[in-house]
Order: sequence, then structure tokens, then C-alpha cells
Amino acid sequence: MSWEVVIGLETHAQLQTRSKIFSGAAIAFGAAPNRQACAVDIALPGVLPVLNREAVVCAIKFGLAVGANIAPRSIFARKNYFYPDLPKGYQISQFETPVVSGGGLTIRVGDAEKFVHLTRAHLEEDAGKSLHEDFHGKTGIDLNRAGTPLLEIVTEPDMCSSAEAVAYAKALHALVTWIGICDGNMQEGSFRCDANVSVRRPGAPLGTRREVKNLNSFRFLQQAIDYEIQWQINEIEEGRKIHQATVLFDPDTGETRTMRSKEDAHDYRYFPDPDLLPLEITAAWIDEVRSGLPELPQAMQQRLASDYALSPYDAATLTATREIAGYFEAVVATAGATNAKLCANWVMGELVARLNRDELEFSASPVSAARLAGMILRIADGTLSSKLAKEVFEALWTDTATSADSVIEARGLRQVSDAAAIEPIIDAVLAANAKSVEEFRAGKDKAFNALVGQVMKASKGKANPQQVHDLLRKKLR
Repeated sequence: MSWEVVIGLETHAQLQTRSKIFSGAAIAFGAAPNRQACAVDIALPGVLPVLNREAVVCAIKFGLAVGANIAPRSIFARKNYFYPDLPKGYQISQFETPVVSGGGLTIRVGDAEKFVHLTRAHLEEDAGKSLHEDFHGKTGIDLNRAGTPLLEIVTEPDMCSSAEAVAYAKALHALVTWIGICDGNMQEGSFRCDANVSVRRPGAPLGTRREVKNLNSFRFLQQAIDYEIQWQINEIEEGRKIHQATVLFDPDTGETRTMRSKEDAHDYRYFPDPDLLPLEITAAWIDEVRSGLPELPQAMQQRLASDYALSPYDAATLTATREIAGYFEAVVATAGATNAKLCANWVMGELVARLNRDELEFSASPVSAARLAGMILRIADGTLSSKLAKEVFEALWTDTATSADSVIEARGLRQVSDAAAIEPIIDAVLAANAKSVEEFRAGKDKAFNALVGQVMKASKGKANPQQVHDLLRKKLR
């Protein structure tokens, strides 16, 4: 009997502010333990929180980017629970009235598109961190993260596979980095996901969910969900009930394990924080923030597809990050819109492959957009074949002071397109490969490809491939 999977994600995006959400303490990553925890963060008596305006701007940007409602008036609440790394004994968050509600993201899995609805996005502070290693059986507490500004983004239970969950997480990651509200560094904890997973029989009510906490890589997110789905199905099929719980994923074993029973909202005893005034956001403030937003990924995808006749896949790939999109548009600006598809192929293909191999970001590419465009122009005008272009690209990668034209001249890489120069090479190849000629005339197409390969080899890759094809077929009639 089949099963339906129901998944919702809660994502914590650390906001790119210079200080914490309710204090002036720094949030730089990597500081020595407890060096970035001020009196407000450690909850000394008599201190009062002051809301960071830039954190609110980040929330407004996100709400506008996902087409959500931005509350003109929202409130902060105290979420009460006790952990050693939570100095106040409560977390300042938002409950009944979040700053952002509704909206959503369009995701693509294979050829299918799906709209994932968002429930809410609210501002809150992070807790500190418990350290269990190297303390001889004891636990250390680092309060540097206490008070770090977070935007918690919650979806509806719209996803039905780990593939959809990962596609959503990647789309959200791309968006928050695109609009500049989060650096997206998952290794440093700037972007982490909690997955709520349940299973049910088709048409049955929603099953009991279990929440997998603190997943800080897309691979772990997929592995954790896949394991949790199968675990829940096995439990039910063996006659056991699923109990609501918070679980952790162990990357070493690929398994989830129960951390604690899952709390409900009433367990946290939310109540409005008496030390913070309601947050009021005017229409003028929203308009001011809107005017500073960049072109959003989905709008840019539509424009690239329209202006340059790119496929939806190409347009989506080229807008995966603002860096890729900016680089591509800079290449096209020099190489010309008529060569946009060729530009896209080189950016998505050879360039991305080399950046990945050398573990470089686009901003650190040894080949600038202008230099790549110069090479693409030589491909477009027939100076370079695709094979010769790869040799030129390699030279551009290793020598940042050179240009495509200088490499072509220095190495004699100009493509031969003169039929008078190519014909003698073809004649020599045909004379030396009588067997392949007979096989082709007997109907074996592979023999033709072998002859093309021999001509290209004899010309040291410089002969124009299309002319080689045309002349060979003419001579073999």
C-alpha cells in the first residue's frame, strides 16, 4: 500500500547586521568564547533590549521578495524555556503577530514547477552554544551567539519528498543571499533548516510529525528526510505509533535519534515582552526598502528567457546567485546579445567547472567577464573552433595579463576556414584510409566520423569542423 509524505521546513537565516538584534555587541564569526557577549546578552539585572533597525529592514526586504504581507504593527514575545545557553531563561521572538506573513517561493524539481506557500517569517534572537568537546566530561557555554539576529521562515506543509524540500531550501538560500540579508554560510550556522516530517495513507488525515533539527547542509537535509520517512513507515507497518518528537540527524550513521518530546506553543508560555514596544512599519518605510531591492531572481529569469531566448533551465542556472547572473550579463554586454546562448554555455560549462575544481567563487575567477567575452567573439566569427577555444581558455586561466587575441596570435591557433587549405588534407586522409571510405559507402555512418577525426588530427585541430564535414561528404558522393 502506498504512502504520502508531508514535509514543512522551518529555516533560521542569520541576518547580515553589524550588531545583535537587541544590543550593540558584535556578531563576527570565530571570536574567542564569550568575547562578544555584553550585559544585555547575558541578562544582567537592569538591562533593557533595544531593537536593531537594520534587522527590521532585512525582514521587510524578505517580505517584499516573497510577495508576503508586512504587518504594520507586530509585537515581540517571550518564549520561555530553560537551557544552559539561554541566559535570560527565555528567548525574545514573535508569536501571534509576526512581521511577515504569507507569500511563497516557486521551486523546480526536474521539469515540474511547484509553489511552496510560506506561513510566516518572524524576527528573533539566537541562543548561545553548548560545547561538549575537550572539557573532560563537562560542558562549556559560549554566549557569543546569544542575541544574534535571526529571521525564522516557516512553510506550509506543502512538500512531499526530500527532493522538493532540498529544492525549496536551495531556492530560499539563493534568495536571502541575493537580496543581501544573509551570507548563507551553512558551515558557520548562518543558514540552517528544521524539517517537520510525517507520513499518511493517501487521503487520510495528517500523520504525527517529527521535527529534525539543525540541518546545516543540503545533503544532510535530504539524507535526514529520507531516513525519517522510511523509519516512520516501518514503525507504522510494524504496529507502533509515531510520537511527536524533536530528533537530531547523525551524519556518521545516516540515522535520526530522539532528542526530546516535541513541545507545543502552550508549553513555551508565550507572552508579550514588556520591555519592547510594538514594532510599527509605515508604508513609507516599506516603499523606501522596496526602492533599494535588486531585480529578483524570478524576474531576471523571465527577462533572460525573453531577451536572449534562453531555456528556462539556462535562465534558472544563470540566476542561481547574483554573482553568476552579474558575470553572465557582463559577458553578454561585451560579446553581444546575438551570442547570448554561446556565452551561457561557456559560463555554465567550462567556467563553472574550473571554478568548482579550484574551489573558487565567481568573484575570484582568474578569467574576467571581459576576457571571456573576447574569446567568445573569436568563436562567433569563426577564428576559433570549440577545441581551440578550450586551449585559449586554459591560457586565459593561467595568465591573467593576456587576452584571447594575443594567445591566438602567439600560439598560431587561428582556425583554418580556407577550403583550398583543407582539401589537400582531406585528400591525403582519404588516400590513407581506403577501408573507412569503403565502409562509409557501404552504409556505415561511424566510418564517416572516423574520417572526420583523422582530418582534424592531421590539421592539429585547426580545420573548421563544419567545412571538414561538408567537403568530406562532397568528396565521398
